[in-house]
Amino acid sequence: MPRISLVVCLFQERDFLQRLLRETGGLFDDLVVVHDGPENEKASPGEAPAIDYGHRSQDEELPNEYTQPSLPPHTGSIHELVVANGGRYFEGPRCYQQEPHWPFAWWQARHDWILRLDADEFPSDDLRRWLQNFRNLSEEPAISGYLCIWPMWDGQRTVTRAWPATRNFLFHRRRVRFFGMVEQVPLPDNKWQALPLTLCHQPHRKSYGLHNVLIRPQGRQWRRVIAESLLGQPSDLPRWRWGDETWPYFWQRLRAQPVRAGAYFLARNFVGATIHLWQTERRIRPAMALATPLHHFLLALKLRRLRQKQDDA
Repeated sequence: MPRISLVVCLFQERDFLQRLLRETGGLFDDLVVVHDGPENEKASPGEAPAIDYGHRSQDEELPNEYTQPSLPPHTGSIHELVVANGGRYFEGPRCYQQEPHWPFAWWQARHDWILRLDADEFPSDDLRRWLQNFRNLSEEPAISGYLCIWPMWDGQRTVTRAWPATRNFLFHRRRVRFFGMVEQVPLPDNKWQALPLTLCHQPHRKSYGLHNVLIRPQGRQWRRVIAESLLGQPSDLPRWRWGDETWPYFWQRLRAQPVRAGAYFLARNFVGATIHLWQTERRIRPAMALATPLHHFLLALKLRRLRQKQDDA
């Protein structure tokens, strides 16, 4: 029978985590929560150590950048919530994103099947039933993991039904590779299996749109961090079973010719998203289709500016 570790990396969001743990009760066998920076004090920006945790023994000590706060936890804290749900809670460096913490969190997990959820997500009823059935399988599936539908949310209701459908949510950690950069996803050794099931993503704001790209501070922060990472190598980042300096195709294209590749992906992915939206939703939503391609084009411009500064130095 497959055993599942629920892994959540977050910054604050106690109310969302409480909802997530309520909605996932009975669906996991182990809980690991990593907080981005100290929960109860302001932290200076830091960096997660450039370790390949996929080849690290679980008997080794925690890196200096990560701590397990002492017990008992502070009343009303995320730490308290995690302990009350039988989980283990860690605090890492303040990275302003969760991906650098994933390899550490997967290393700390007790089971190979990782249920990777954000604090502001939770499974739909159909996905809950599927996860319950998965845990009752007599044999473990031989694939790397599973994809699901991740519908768009306008702050009050979902506005898509079947788009996008590429969110990896459950995977076997010994069958994926990853490096801890914003927007990078685990890459499977063999294949993903797509499921017609929904993972609900319901933050306080819209989960899509041009505002997220152009106005939201986190969007600018992500573009800066990604661009800075692309100036280096994957080995400069925390990793999971990533043993070479090869960048995935998309990132390598942006690194080689930022503006040309950014413009190409802007046009191609906008058209592709528009077509796919029509095929799945029977509607045209230009702003929804444009948001991610535009974000990547702005990222390409940021990368070019940083590279020019680097060359001038």
